Amino acid sequence: MHPSHMHLNYYHPHIQEADLYSTPYQGEYDDQSTNERQFGGFPPLFPPPGQGPEIGAPTAPPPSFVPSQAATFAVDPGSIRRCLFRFTYVWLRGSQQFWFYPIFVGRRSISGYRWTGFGWIYFGISLRQIQSFTCI
Repeated sequence: MHPSHMHLNYYHPHIQEADLYSTPYQGEYDDQSTNERQFGGFPPLFPPPGQGPEIGAPTAPPPSFVPSQAATFAVDPGSIRRCLFRFTYVWLRGSQQFWFYPIFVGRRSISGYRWTGFGWIYFGISLRQIQSFTCI
């Protein structure tokens, strides 16, 4: 048989045939089984095509003040969704805090643009890491 007519079949113990024909964003984006299979148990930090960096960072810097921190017991998608496309100040568990411009909220994660002090960078994080937030 000529080499160009040979078909090589590769076996990988962790890849099922259906996975070979799927994309990371097929089906419901926040499906837990998809996340565990494709992202090792971690939620994806980037939204599906059409909801990502192509939306664009803000064209202006965030406000020059730090807002007062509000007491928050848990951050869920519904509570932070009202901050989409708005300047949002975020306090993480630990000591990090920064201005953020969210453009996507999933069931377990959020992504958008984080202010570095000099410009905006695309950024994503688990909602569990956010201690509190406020948007203006």
